This record gives sequence, structure tokens and C-alpha cells, in this order.
Amino acid sequence: MEIIKTEISDLLILKPKVFEDERGYFFESYNEKNLADYGIQIQFVQDNQSKSSFGVIRGLHYQLDPYSQTKLIRVLEGEILDVGVDIRKNSLTFGKWYSHKLSAENKQQMLIPAGFAHGFSVLSKIAVVFYKCDKLYHPESERGIMYNDPELNIDWNIEPEKAVISAKDKRHPSLKNADMNFNYK
Repeated sequence: MEIIKTEISDLLILKPKVFEDERGYFFESYNEKNLADYGIQIQFVQDNQSKSSFGVIRGLHYQLDPYSQTKLIRVLEGEILDVGVDIRKNSLTFGKWYSHKLSAENKQQMLIPAGFAHGFSVLSKIAVVFYKCDKLYHPESERGIMYNDPELNIDWNIEPEKAVISAKDKRHPSLKNADMNFNYK
């Protein structure tokens, strides 16, 4: 597996080695030892899966410390634009975001570290998204940032009139008004 660094510290793209032949394909989607060899020590405890249609934007979501989650995102069907926003105080990239297209075709994954808000937009007719979390869901610490915060100015690759947003995600505050308690280490 190839691990690709992004311009935001600790936010990584994982590109598996895919073996294809006339039968189909095979790849290792997760290997704890390979990540440990790169200095990434994560023990995942929860798997989540969602199915969404074109134009859906989910996010930007996170949980406060000590329940902050590291997530490993991949797409089983379709294509998404996956987005991570650094919300670690004292980080040189605080308030910066990074996006990457993940698809069933490219089989790439994005590792979103704790201290990041996460969201995605669906670029295909449907998308089935699967992700691993290193902490359990904790509803009392769940928070969010508005997906269309003008200061972040995230390009979701969806025309605004075609965006499908949950009522809950429409109520999230801007980054500058968001409740967060993360520090860059």
C-alpha cells in the first residue's frame, strides 16, 4: 500500500496495490502492520456505512475530545469528493481543507485524523461509503461546521441548486463559531 502525504499534516491518502486478472481484482484495504510501519498507530473499533444519491453533501462532522475520531474512508460503489478540515488549534493549517475524489474504481482511501471535521459530496448517481473509526460514536460530543461556510469556501463539485443537505447539517455554525477543543501536537 502506498501512503501519500497531503499538504495538511497527518491527513493521508492510502492507495492500495490492486491485483487484477480475468476473474476480477483483489486488494488489501487495511493492514494494521503496514500502517504501524509508517508510524500510524490506530486501533479501529467501529465501522460505518452510508448510501447516498447524487448531490448529497454530508458534513462537516466531528466529535469533541476525548471522543474525537480518526476515520479511514473508502467508497464501495460510486464516487465522492471527500473533505477534511483541520480544526486543531495551533496547527499551521488550522481552518484549511483538503479534498480528494474517492471511488469504487480508484479504490483509494482517505485517513482523516482526530481533530478534523469531515464531510463528503456524492458525485455519482449513488455512492456507498464505508469508514472505520477509532472511537465509538458519542452523541453528546457530536458537533459540526456549516458545509457552506464562506470563510472555508469549500468547492463540493455540486451546483448549489442540486445540493441535498439534511436539516441538521444546515444548522451547523461557521468555523469561527464552532465548539472545538483540539490542540495540535
